[in-house]
Amino acid sequence: MTERLYYQDTYCREFEAQVVSCTEGKNRFEVVLDRTAFYPEGGGQPGDTGCLVFNGTEINVFDTHEKNGDVVHYTDRQVQAGAKVSGKIDWQHRFDLMQNHSGEHIVSGLIHERFGYQNVGFHMGKDMITIDFDGDFSVQDMKEIELRANETVWADVPVQIQNCTEEEVSAMEFRSKKELHGTIRIVTFPGADVCACCGTHVKRTGEIGLIRLISLQKFRNGVRMEMLCGRKALLYTEQICEQNRLISVALSAKPVQTAEAVERLKALSAETAYRLAGLEEKVFNERAKILTGAGDVLLFEENLSPEGVRKLAAAVMETCGGRCVVCSGEDGAGYKYAIGQKDGDLRQTVKQFNAACSGRGGGKPFFAQGSVNAARTEIEKFWEKGV
Repeated sequence: MTERLYYQDTYCREFEAQVVSCTEGKNRFEVVLDRTAFYPEGGGQPGDTGCLVFNGTEINVFDTHEKNGDVVHYTDRQVQAGAKVSGKIDWQHRFDLMQNHSGEHIVSGLIHERFGYQNVGFHMGKDMITIDFDGDFSVQDMKEIELRANETVWADVPVQIQNCTEEEVSAMEFRSKKELHGTIRIVTFPGADVCACCGTHVKRTGEIGLIRLISLQKFRNGVRMEMLCGRKALLYTEQICEQNRLISVALSAKPVQTAEAVERLKALSAETAYRLAGLEEKVFNERAKILTGAGDVLLFEENLSPEGVRKLAAAVMETCGGRCVVCSGEDGAGYKYAIGQKDGDLRQTVKQFNAACSGRGGGKPFFAQGSVNAARTEIEKFWEKGV
């Protein structure tokens, strides 16, 4: 079995080892060492990445897993069994995982303490951590938990790790997702969490730096929460602040008043849209009066919304005494259409139009809407047939 240096020293970044085996598999080459500081994927924590150095050449380690008691390093090049190698883990990647995994413990422990809920799903993704809980709580509750979690960070207390026997843990209270046997590793964040865990963690809570609880949504019989810790939380917060800065500049509002400015802009936009709709309706009614008794009508209008196309066709069909076809769009991008005929039956005509002009759409016998991917000349040619 592989000697696991990450349990002896979580901060071990480089080490010397001997290659036990190297086999070609689905994931390029699978290298087993006699000892390693690479943590294999497990418990929701991704495997470490980095490189092995052999005779001055770096061999990329792009993932690490556990198999039959050994740590398997997935590499992009072969290395002979028996070779002496140096291992280097990607420390930024590892420390990000340590910060986020440690922060997850604190948050899950505090939620368990307050509500009694269990962490039933945990995933450390590239951009976000997700945690699933088997009960419901509010965004306000989440904010309160976030404050308590960061107070644990600010306290900068040592993280305690114990390797216990089954008999020893029988008298202990701790979180665990499954029944455990053999040597059981208990990780304690004083005042926040006691949990059985095989992952890597920081030595002191202060190293987590920052805990941000980002979103909360209903999920199955409970909730799913997104969170970030440490460097990733800082980078995410910087992105949010920059977006807010750009919005504040665009709206001429103070950074802490952008929400109010957006609400004012939304109200103004709604008022403007209402006024435009009224003006548009007047224009459409005037157009319908002009086309009274015109019979079949084909109209091409610029920059109409699908609703505008519908309203114009509906208005003109009431007065023209025939079939009204309204199209809005441009060659290359296609055209939206609406077709109406008072007391008419357009079903077959619409079907033929869609077939001839690469369109799709439908509606009621006397009125239909859709779109076509055809040039204006093709549309005009179809309706000139007098179908």
